[in-house]
Amino acid sequence: MNAKPQSPAPATASGRALRDFGRAAGGALIFSLPMLMTMELWQLGFYLDRVRLLVLVLAALPMLFFLSRQIGFEDTRSWRDDVIDALIALGVAAITSLVLLILFGALGPGMSADEIIGKIAIQMVPGAIGALLAKGQFRDTGEEEAEEKDETYGGELFLMAVGALFLGFNMAPTEEMMLISFRMSEWHALALVGLSLGLMHGFVFAVGFAGGSQISQDESMWGAFIRLTLPGYVVALSMSLFLLWVFARTDGLSFGDVVMATVVLGFPSAIGAASARLVL
Repeated sequence: MNAKPQSPAPATASGRALRDFGRAAGGALIFSLPMLMTMELWQLGFYLDRVRLLVLVLAALPMLFFLSRQIGFEDTRSWRDDVIDALIALGVAAITSLVLLILFGALGPGMSADEIIGKIAIQMVPGAIGALLAKGQFRDTGEEEAEEKDETYGGELFLMAVGALFLGFNMAPTEEMMLISFRMSEWHALALVGLSLGLMHGFVFAVGFAGGSQISQDESMWGAFIRLTLPGYVVALSMSLFLLWVFARTDGLSFGDVVMATVVLGFPSAIGAASARLVL
């Protein structure tokens, strides 16, 4: 049998650091590129209330800490390591965003420091998620596989929240998302809720993707639906409402309009929540 080729590992600490930085930057680029090239996010970085922007970053910090515990670009052994891991991911995301926004002409001379910081800060959250996922996605074939961690119920819901945040982040700032919610009737909303739940349940349990949750022989499909899919959809709706508030999409809307917008954004967020368990 032919042995698998082994990728040469960096011989020095600086080489390993450069490799890890490259992986983190690559992950940040892949996960944040659609948003880095979205005009609505450039505008939001300029005029969005700084309190809401601060809330977004502060809310993302514990999520990044726990994500580092699940799968980071460094093998962590303590909460201190996870904190450092998350902060490094934010730093890498900030550098990646700064470079690309300058190249895209979204940042330039004459802009205030407040505008520059705002445009970078709003891009840091999805970029940091991508940076933390870089190790699992970009691991060299010669590297030893990390030991799989036992999945817990809370851990699965947490990963769903990360997936919902990421995909919802792509859609929440767009005008099209709000236009859809204004055009829909109550019957459309109910149908979309049903479709979201059906796709979410089928995507995770019925379709045989690698990484999908295994249902024990003693558990029915309805039991799995109530145990995981339904709570996962509630998580997706919660993340959707949070993003709508952060991006000022709920301002001036009636309660019914907020519900409609949350249901619309909950559709991609639910898909993100379901697919997160297969990807993250």
